[in-house]
Amino acid sequence: MNPELFDVPVKELRRDFGDDPWRLVVHGIDPALAGQDETLFSLANGFLGLRGNHEEGLPLGSHGTYINGLHETWRIQHAESAYGFAEHGQTLVEAPDAKTIRIYVDDERLNLSSSDILDVQRVLDLRAGTLTRTLLWLTPTGKRVRVETRRMVSFAMRHLATVEMRITVLDADADLTVSSLIINRQDLGRVRTEVVSEAEDSADPRKAEQLHDRVLIPGPSLHDGGRSVLSYRVHHSRMAVGVGVDHDFDGGDDDIAGGWRTRIEETPDRVRHMFQGVARQGRTVRLLKTVAYHASNTAGLSEMIDRCVHTLESVAAEPPEARWEAQRCFLAGFWERSDVQVEAEPGVQQAIRWNLFQLAQAAARADGRGIPAKGLTGSGYSGHYFWDSEVYALPFLTYTTPFWARNALRARERMLPQARLRATMLNEDGALFPWRTINGEEASAYYAAGTAQYHINADITYALARYVSATGDIEYLLSGACDIPVETARLWASLGFWHPDPDGTLRFHIHGVTGPDEYTTVVNDNLFTNVMARFNLRFAVEMVRRIADEAPEHYAALIERLSLDPAEVDAWERAAEGMCVPYSEEMRIHPQDAHFLEREIWDLAATPPEQKPLLLHFHPLVIYRFQVLKQADVVLALLLASDEFSREEKRRDFEYYDALTTGDSTLSAVVQSIIAAEVGYRELAYRYFDHALRVDLDDLHHNSADGVHIASCGGVWMTLVQGFAGMRDAGRQLRFDPRLPEHWGSLRFTLEWRGSRVGVALEQDRIRFELLEGEGPVPVEVRGRGLLIGEGAPVEVPLDGQGVDLGPFRGLSAGILPREGDTGALHTETTELPVVTTSIPVRPAELSG
Repeated sequence: MNPELFDVPVKELRRDFGDDPWRLVVHGIDPALAGQDETLFSLANGFLGLRGNHEEGLPLGSHGTYINGLHETWRIQHAESAYGFAEHGQTLVEAPDAKTIRIYVDDERLNLSSSDILDVQRVLDLRAGTLTRTLLWLTPTGKRVRVETRRMVSFAMRHLATVEMRITVLDADADLTVSSLIINRQDLGRVRTEVVSEAEDSADPRKAEQLHDRVLIPGPSLHDGGRSVLSYRVHHSRMAVGVGVDHDFDGGDDDIAGGWRTRIEETPDRVRHMFQGVARQGRTVRLLKTVAYHASNTAGLSEMIDRCVHTLESVAAEPPEARWEAQRCFLAGFWERSDVQVEAEPGVQQAIRWNLFQLAQAAARADGRGIPAKGLTGSGYSGHYFWDSEVYALPFLTYTTPFWARNALRARERMLPQARLRATMLNEDGALFPWRTINGEEASAYYAAGTAQYHINADITYALARYVSATGDIEYLLSGACDIPVETARLWASLGFWHPDPDGTLRFHIHGVTGPDEYTTVVNDNLFTNVMARFNLRFAVEMVRRIADEAPEHYAALIERLSLDPAEVDAWERAAEGMCVPYSEEMRIHPQDAHFLEREIWDLAATPPEQKPLLLHFHPLVIYRFQVLKQADVVLALLLASDEFSREEKRRDFEYYDALTTGDSTLSAVVQSIIAAEVGYRELAYRYFDHALRVDLDDLHHNSADGVHIASCGGVWMTLVQGFAGMRDAGRQLRFDPRLPEHWGSLRFTLEWRGSRVGVALEQDRIRFELLEGEGPVPVEVRGRGLLIGEGAPVEVPLDGQGVDLGPFRGLSAGILPREGDTGALHTETTELPVVTTSIPVRPAELSG
């Protein structure tokens, strides 16, 4: 391999995490990066998450211990209310924090913000699933103390976390106090009476609400030797939560006169276990904290205590090292199924694996709960579930660990009762899933950019259809999941209406909705919504008829359970075939909605960086009047419904909308990368991929402290597999049309397909497939050539290049990528475009501060 292939520029502000492709390493402590590092070094398993705080506390971005679905509710105070507005907000609650351990040497406390730290290194090990830290402290009395910590949130036992600390005084004996805490940080020291934004002077909707009334009401507790178990009831949501901690302390020298003294201090919101004695020179003192968390919507507080005790007892029955080994074994299986290996420039492999690891942390042990937009790494977006998981995270789960995808879909299935009620409230049939939620009820207070995003229905059905296609798991549909496509199809049938085109052709229209682009709201015939609704209707028709043919007993139950009339199914089919898909013959592009092209174009080149993202600097009505996108709306439709658009249509649409897209959403770059690769803008495709890859690692959107962008992590996998490897799965067959970056040597990954696991190895001049597991054969198509991948030797296909290359894209300097050679004008080689407005409202400087 030619090393010159990897001679690519590195961004000036790119952080250095070392050169180990399996570990993120950070040296030193930078208080300004505390919040970001806590996100990057978070540990989670889908049920439980711990932010990567230092055990001693400071420097601090925000403490955070999260349980998936543990939330509080509060009444939304609308300035002017109206029928059907969301009534109750939901926000993630911090579970009691058991991470904190403080140490005192000769009565001097280790404080990372003020102590004399000679050396410190933190390591996130992606194969071990651990966060470790090694620190060397010089005390005021001149003694050097080595402090080593190791932390884990268990994948093998979803309720379990472990924090281990080892302390060694290197130069002389010293008095040592180790203080281990359990703290209800949600309430301790900040009880008020109102709900306010996390940043009281900010209108940033990406941040969480902060509840200042008491949230966790203390319940029964248990204290027995080194064990403490606490329980709480969440005030309004009435959820129950329990935390239990076992302490295993080893003083390092059993011959010390008097031994180690232990004592406990307890209040309802704070418990402290203290261990005091003399640490002998060179002898290591060890504290192992075994932590159990449980939560429930229905169980009582005494049950929470019993469950925590059961978890602690189960772990105590095995040697401590067994839990670390179980973690490594779990992740070995994950990486065998999910790793994506590249021959690329330094840092890319490490960043890819970090992104994939975040998907495991968000979903592996969610076990029927949803996948929050930030996983369990921060409080951003209030811990809500969005459509992000279905469109961006579930493809990765479906094709690497399908059972995790099935569990995530179960979460939506359980929301059907609330979704039916929501549809009724909005005068529609069927079910309408919430745009943002935790408990299944709509929590978006701003309906125009929230509730109006009806496309959530089709997104969920799309993810379900993709799962069934990739796995062949018809049993999952028959077990009750088939209700989702039926009820969502009913929604579209009642929401839409028939109206003739000027030529008299009847078309099915959908009015008054918002697509994925939140800078254009409540419009008629949003292209993405209509295309996805058409998919939803077609899948519902196909599914119902298939069940009728293959499982008549289940079909009869479905008819009875949902009062389904076969005439409804016929109506869905007609609506799908008559769906209005906007197209401009004059412009030769697909308008984002019926009236999109009538608006002026926002002059993004004249918009200074300090006024981005636009949603934080301009009133929504200002933004809504212009052609300007938060994220790639039509371009996403080109990907999800790939077979319904020609290559030429994709190119024209991409050129038009790429120049209008700000990239204010992290959901955008990955989609733009995939379609740019497909149509031939290969250099641009790679730049978008590189941006998505580093969104959180380099804090490119300046909000990584609020948590990982899980959808972007899933999009990284999509960009690698669907963009660079060119994988599509329409027609229930895997197809490939590769676009490997010219400076990469190879790209390797595996896919699960109908119970088989297929290895894919892409190089510049060939692509190879190998059946790694399962019986096969697996049908695959490469650029129109059909193959069968079966047992025996791998199948290799020569490639004549990596697709068309249109060279640099000379579009408007629009959003996240400044482009060399930009002229400040739209790409006009093949398209006549409206005139760019010269009157963009730029806020006066005195109003911008």
